[in-house]
Amino acid sequence: MVEKVTVELPEELVRQVRTAASRTHRSFDEVLAEWIRRAGGEPVLEWLSDEELLAVCDDQPEASAEDALSDLLERNQEGSLGVDERLRLDEMMRTYRAGLVRKAQALKVAVNRGLRPRLN
Repeated sequence: MVEKVTVELPEELVRQVRTAASRTHRSFDEVLAEWIRRAGGEPVLEWLSDEELLAVCDDQPEASAEDALSDLLERNQEGSLGVDERLRLDEMMRTYRAGLVRKAQALKVAVNRGLRPRLN
């Protein structure tokens, strides 16, 4: 089911969505809906309880995921990855980077709340 919603957006955001839509050959509506879905996938850090926020700060990847990533990175340096493995490595790296960014953002919120010391 699709529901029509009217929203006022800043001009800069509209430009970004239009650019992304043009580059990916998709409609404005499709791109904006995807961005909203992605943004809604993770809770807003500022709304988390102190305990939940600290859990995000301290989150570590599972050992099996770290081992798989290390293996793929090593084999990539050797030049022995196939197409499917290269795609898997790319996806794992995106996930890893996104996790690092989320942890850094959580740490900033935790510092602002006085839950963690400021890094110098």
